[in-house]
Amino acid sequence: MRDIITLACTECKQRNYTSTKNKKSTPDRLEFKKYCRFCKTHTPHKETK
Repeated sequence: MRDIITLACTECKQRNYTSTKNKKSTPDRLEFKKYCRFCKTHTPHKETK
């Protein structure tokens, strides 16, 4: 079953993106480099609750 997750910028802590993931195959938290419109640059975004 896929669950909806929220991705937050590690620099400014803004929640910018939502995505889905399979909790059985990836139980740990995801991290992507994505564009943050508040920082105006590409920053790491981590999964939040």
